[in-house]
Amino acid sequence: MKRLGWIVSIGALVAMIGCTDMSPQAQGTMSGAAIGAGAGAGIAAISGGDAWTGAIIGGAAGGVAGNIRGRQ
Repeated sequence: MKRLGWIVSIGALVAMIGCTDMSPQAQGTMSGAAIGAGAGAGIAAISGGDAWTGAIIGGAAGGVAGNIRGRQ
C-alpha cells in the first residue's frame, strides 16, 4: 500500500508539471484522471477491494469528467 501511495504521488506530480502547455480541455482530462485514479485507489483500499482496479476505474471516470469540464 505504501508503494501505491508513492506511485500515485509521482503520477500526480508529473501530471501537474506536464499540464503547462496544454489546452484547458487537455488539462481537465489529465487532472481529472489523476485525481480520479488517486481517489479510486484510496476508496478501493479502504473498502477492501483491489487498489489497482479502483485506480483504473477512477482514472477513467475522472478523465471523462475532466474532459467534459474542460470544454466549458
